[in-house]
Amino acid sequence: MNDKIQFGVSTWLWQSPFTSESVSLFPKIKKMGFDIVEIPVEMPSKIDGKLVKKALDDNGLRATVCGAFGPTKDLTADDTALHKNCFDYVADCFALCNLLEIDFLAGPMYSAVGKARMVSQEQRKVEWGRAVGNLYRVCEMAQTYGLSIALEPLNRFESDLVNTAKDVMRLIHDINQPNAKVLLDGFHMTIEEGNIREAIQLVGDKLIHLQVSENHRGIPGTGLTPWSDFKKGLDDIAYTGAVVIESFTPEIEELAGAVCIWKNLAESQDRFASEGIHFLKQTFA
Repeated sequence: MNDKIQFGVSTWLWQSPFTSESVSLFPKIKKMGFDIVEIPVEMPSKIDGKLVKKALDDNGLRATVCGAFGPTKDLTADDTALHKNCFDYVADCFALCNLLEIDFLAGPMYSAVGKARMVSQEQRKVEWGRAVGNLYRVCEMAQTYGLSIALEPLNRFESDLVNTAKDVMRLIHDINQPNAKVLLDGFHMTIEEGNIREAIQLVGDKLIHLQVSENHRGIPGTGLTPWSDFKKGLDDIAYTGAVVIESFTPEIEELAGAVCIWKNLAESQDRFASEGIHFLKQTFA
């Protein structure tokens, strides 16, 4: 495995939403051995980018930024006001990425998370076209900030548009912009992919970010995820991005309800993180 891989953890493991005060997590994250803290942006106005950058530097950490795309930010909606909401939001996220010296924004920005319905082929074609056209515009916006976007397939219970590596590569082909890249998430992959290694090979050098937890959203190494296939796949494409733990706490009821976490997945969230990074370093480093 390429020694440039670094390991990260999302602050969603402990709290939501991320605010400027969330930098209090950084010393603990660094002490656990992480290189990267993933910042999920739910409310951009609550984040002072300069303050966060100083805290990252003070703790010897880098950041990645993941967007949160709820029902008010939907590039496939009939209501174009929801498209504008999304454009305004991603512009705020792009500005934060620049402040934090990050070169991409990640997330399932093609549609609203949780939009999973049985619709006609005609309606699906319309919504696909909206996603392609609007993401073309997002890519143009990203270019003005010197950034890429990393599009994330979600499982069928969270999206009816993009579920697999094949789906996201079709989307990228249709967008036809060089800064349209891919984020893969192991949790979604264990639901949707037939072969993890082949999915990673299919994405190839478009893969710039990887999120992981177990198939049950728990600590990496405690479930059914085929981790050897992950390692082989990443080796195959000489992956040099980050591997970031993303899971959630049931203590934040709104977020836990959205991702259907009804009970604790570890003795504590700190233990989740510390055991998780130990396993990931054994597996990938």
